[in-house]
Amino acid sequence: MTFLFFLSSGLFLGWSLGANDAANVFGSAVGSRMIRFTTAAIICSVFIMLGAVVSGAGAAHTLGKLGAINALGGAFATALAAAITVYAMSYMKLPVSTSQAIVGAIIGWNFFSGSNTDFTVLQKIVMTWVLCPILSGITAVLLYKLVGWILDRAGLHLITLDGMVRYALIAAGAFGSFSLGANNIGNVMGVFIASSPFSEISFGPMIFSPVQVLFMLGGLAIALGVFTYSKRVMMTVGSGLMPLTPVAAFVVVIAHSIVLFLFASEGLEYFLASNGMPTIPLVPLSSSQAVVGAIIGIGLLKGGHQIHWRVVGKIACGWATTPAIAFALSLFTFLLAQNLFMVKVFEPISYQVTPPVIEKLADMGVHDHMLKGMEGEVFSDAEVFKDSLREETDVEDSHLSMVVDLSRKFYLEVDLDRLDMDQLDLEPQQLEALNKLNGKTYEYSWQLTDELTKESKNWAFREKTVLNKPYNRHLETQFEQLFRAFSIL
Repeated sequence: MTFLFFLSSGLFLGWSLGANDAANVFGSAVGSRMIRFTTAAIICSVFIMLGAVVSGAGAAHTLGKLGAINALGGAFATALAAAITVYAMSYMKLPVSTSQAIVGAIIGWNFFSGSNTDFTVLQKIVMTWVLCPILSGITAVLLYKLVGWILDRAGLHLITLDGMVRYALIAAGAFGSFSLGANNIGNVMGVFIASSPFSEISFGPMIFSPVQVLFMLGGLAIALGVFTYSKRVMMTVGSGLMPLTPVAAFVVVIAHSIVLFLFASEGLEYFLASNGMPTIPLVPLSSSQAVVGAIIGIGLLKGGHQIHWRVVGKIACGWATTPAIAFALSLFTFLLAQNLFMVKVFEPISYQVTPPVIEKLADMGVHDHMLKGMEGEVFSDAEVFKDSLREETDVEDSHLSMVVDLSRKFYLEVDLDRLDMDQLDLEPQQLEALNKLNGKTYEYSWQLTDELTKESKNWAFREKTVLNKPYNRHLETQFEQLFRAFSIL
């Protein structure tokens, strides 16, 4: 019950996403009066849930690397800040980015807790915010030309064409809803994955992992948002940016859906890698940016005079301010939760350079005798620790994050009685290796990882390639479960 209470902010964020982002899938169809709102809401809800449960893990994993929120109260406050931001923008009828809101809130948690922000991951996410509308606009232009060329040669009667476009919009909306659920469920439930108490459940032949159960709840919340509050934003997207013909509406949804699907599909990533082709990063995109980019692309193709640039400007301002608002609001919610309601929003984190850390760094090619001068100093803020490393050592900037990560204290005691064996799904060799270490204690999480790897190759990560990603991700999940179970903070 405690978890469900804290999860309520994530469900609120899911509701807000449904209220705002359903417009990106069916807004053009509803706005052009080709599909009734009720029909659109039903189709959208069903396929969003399917996308979330079936294909939501890929983009969520990338978001989790940006900030590992280590307290349930922190996850609650982070999701709440993002949800309020998205709700406020929805109230103003602006199609904002849920991705930007949750990213801003996560960075707020990192700042508040003194945790390290992985700027490589952040750079990848921000880069997609720039590329997403551009790629969607280009895709829409190409599709619009292709569809126009096909229709010119088909010679269809107007009534026949109208019926075909209507069914095409429904199919495109279903695909778009699936892509939206797959790409954006991580924004809604990602911060709760580490603290989720759910176990694997089965319905007949179907088996759902703990993460899929969590995503299913998030999908239900999104569906509720679609039904109760999405019509306002649908009309802004469907007719506020520029008037859309039914064919243009179809192209907008398809272009938006393709872009979201490309950045969310683990299956596509694996297929491309296995055939020697370049892969696409799995990153939670802004569906709002994708659909607006598609509409503007078609508008520019037609000369640009039909585009309502004032509305575009308002939407762009919303995009620019959303991360900052979510960041500021998250700091306020953390202060409120911690000082007024006495809720722990983060577990204290300390960083210390010790001989084992120096030895580990040397094994990884980082040799700096000045690190010994920092032995004994304890830091509770990752950024302050980084500044001290810059001032007191010659560690290169490219290695700073590595030093910070290896110096993070994570006290562990191996105790097999604390493990949920069904959830871990251990192989016999893995269990045997754990048994050998039962009762041992560690100062750093990497020490347990290293010892288990020495005891059994079944605990060893494989080379970092796309083809090995599913195996490595499963192993990462197992290690995270071990760290939570063995933590003695």
